[in-house]
This record gives sequence, structure tokens and C-alpha cells, in this order.
Amino acid sequence: MSDNVAHALSGAGGGIISMAVTYPLITVGTRLQVQRNNKDSTAYTGNMDALRKILSQEGVAGLFSGLESAIFGAAVTNGVYYYFFEAVKGAFERASKRKTMSTVESMVSGAVAGAMTCIITNPIWVVNTRLTVKQKKQAQAEDKPEKSQTTMQAFAEIINEDGVLSLWQGLIPALILVINPIIQYTAFEQLKNRVERVRKLGSLDFFVLGAISKLCATSITYPYILIKSRMQLKQSKNENERYSSLIDGLRKVIASEGIAGLYKGIESKLLQSVLTASFLFMSKEALFSYAVKLLVVLGARKSLAGSK
Repeated sequence: MSDNVAHALSGAGGGIISMAVTYPLITVGTRLQVQRNNKDSTAYTGNMDALRKILSQEGVAGLFSGLESAIFGAAVTNGVYYYFFEAVKGAFERASKRKTMSTVESMVSGAVAGAMTCIITNPIWVVNTRLTVKQKKQAQAEDKPEKSQTTMQAFAEIINEDGVLSLWQGLIPALILVINPIIQYTAFEQLKNRVERVRKLGSLDFFVLGAISKLCATSITYPYILIKSRMQLKQSKNENERYSSLIDGLRKVIASEGIAGLYKGIESKLLQSVLTASFLFMSKEALFSYAVKLLVVLGARKSLAGSK
């Protein structure tokens, strides 16, 4: 068996660790992204105000609403992504007989892996987005809040109310956002190759390179991230709040909220994205050797020789 599975397993493990560590920032960022009425008395005025109100109204648990689906989604997303990325990367390296990829090859590998990941995991993130936002609505309700939904209950509710295809709402923006990991992993691979020419990389190097590459990617693609989050919510019957496409979403946000509306919640998103990527790359590299050893024990690999 090739190293693709080992990369997938270590990527999944890294994804779980990074998601668990940074999830409160995801909650704050997501709620700011989907907030449209800034004049409402319950509206968040910024990241710290959102954090304060969530803790006040929902307690610490509110910062982790939807964590179950997010952990599952992170594991699947990173596992799928690394499997396809390493598969395409290996094909390029065998064809070119080089140990490193060119910039174009890195971008193609990222595009293929990103597209496959979006298609496979979009339903998970639709459920997660709705769970994250629904907790706020329940906390603000005058009546006694309902018991928090589980991931499977939310999944079944979406299918019953909106149909199976609604699980792929926001897929087009998500596919366009494949450019995010393309930028991220291309920058990471090229920076890593440059450093490796000078010295061997350590855990701190992977942390820093992951942070730099994700900072570049998220800064460039944030407006699309915001539109994707809003499209993954249950669409409003109000035509002014319903996005029929990515372009329609961008146009309506600018018309109602101005250019600044496209960057709502970007501070927490940048911090979360950078920390997530840093922990992901660092823990993924640390877990890789253990993943290989596990495959050897299971008989899926013959030896550790030439494993990486």
C-alpha cells in the first residue's frame, strides 16, 4: 500500500486536533459571517462582543455548538484532501522523476484534492453551519430553549424540510474556494522546499510555514468564505436575503452592507485559520510516522523502508 493512506490518517488526526483547539474562534467567526442585521439589539458588534454575548447567553458550551459535526468534518476533510493530494503528487513525482513538485504541479494537486474534498464533505459543513447558528437562535428565544440537536438529528431535519440536494448548498462557492487550499498548499510546499535545501525542518518550522501559507490564502478568499457560509444556511423566503448564486450573494451583500460586509468576522477567521493550519501541519507531520507504524501492524504495509 502506498503512503497515501498514512498521509490520510495523519491528516485526519491533525485535523481533529486543530479543530478542537480553535473551535471557539470558528463559532464566533461563523456567527458574524451570517449576521445580516447589524442594527438588531441582539446583533454582535465585533469579535469580543460576540464572545461576551455567547458566554453570557449560552455559557461556555455555546462556543462549542456543532463541535461534534465539526470534528467529524475535519477528520474526513483532511483525510480526503491529503489522500488525493499525495496521490496526485506521487503521480507527478514518478512522471518527472523529481523529488519535489513545481509550482504548477502543486496547484494542480491542490485543485484535484480540493474539488474531491468539497464534493464529498459539503453535507457535513452544511449541517455544522446550521448547528452553530441555531444555538444562538435558541438562546435568544423567549420560551425555554429546545434541547440541542445532535448532528444526525440536524442531518435528518435538513433532508426532511429542504430535500437531499440542500446538503450541497454553497457547493459552487466551495468549489471556487478550492483556490484557498491551492494557495495555501502551494505556498507551503514551495516554502518547505526552500527551507529543506538549507536544513531539516522541525515541528516549529511546520507551525510557522502553515501559519504563513494560510494567512495568505484566507486574506485573499475571505469574501467567498462569507458567501459560502450564508448559502449553507436555510435560505430565507425574503428575496433580498436569498442568494441564488455566488455573484448574486456578493451583489446583495455590497448593496445592503457595503464592501465592509464582505469582511465581517475576518479578524477571528484569520486568527482561527492561521492557528488551525499551524496546528494541522505540525501535528500531521508528527502523526505520520505513527500512521505508518499502525499500517505495518495491521499488515497493510510490509515495512517502514522508504515510507516518506
